[in-house]
Amino acid sequence: MPRVVTRRYALTVGLSSLLLACARHGGPGLGEPVSVSDQPLKATVYRRAGCPCCGGYAEYLRQNGFEAQVFDVADLAALKREYGVPTGLEGCHTTIAEGYAIEGHVPVDLVKRLLAEKPAIKGISLPGMPNGSPGMGGQKAAPFTIYEISGDSSNVYAVE
Repeated sequence: MPRVVTRRYALTVGLSSLLLACARHGGPGLGEPVSVSDQPLKATVYRRAGCPCCGGYAEYLRQNGFEAQVFDVADLAALKREYGVPTGLEGCHTTIAEGYAIEGHVPVDLVKRLLAEKPAIKGISLPGMPNGSPGMGGQKAAPFTIYEISGDSSNVYAVE
């Protein structure tokens, strides 16, 4: 007598087959959740043409798990205004990742923290071009103060 296939049975067989196939091909198996964080993070670095430290920052992002593209822009100030970066928090380049502005040479652990926490701010900034920061040469002379890009430009996001 033929068996009646219910949706539950079909779903169970299909899911079991999928898990078995994943386990055989090196994919996630039972108890190994697929995570969005397994995907490369994407970032776009906007800079003035030919700036070497900005290219160094993009390479730093790549070395730390990002797919980073670099674009030279003629009017970087307009981009900074578009993303709400106040003059006092400007760096030499602006990186956009998941809609956030990352201004200057912000350490990657803080960029990843921003993208994981998704706070209600416009971004974060390490103003200027401090020595020893990612993409810059020289020795770090003091802790870096990273600010929130929000309504109040004096809010500290982190000190590193």
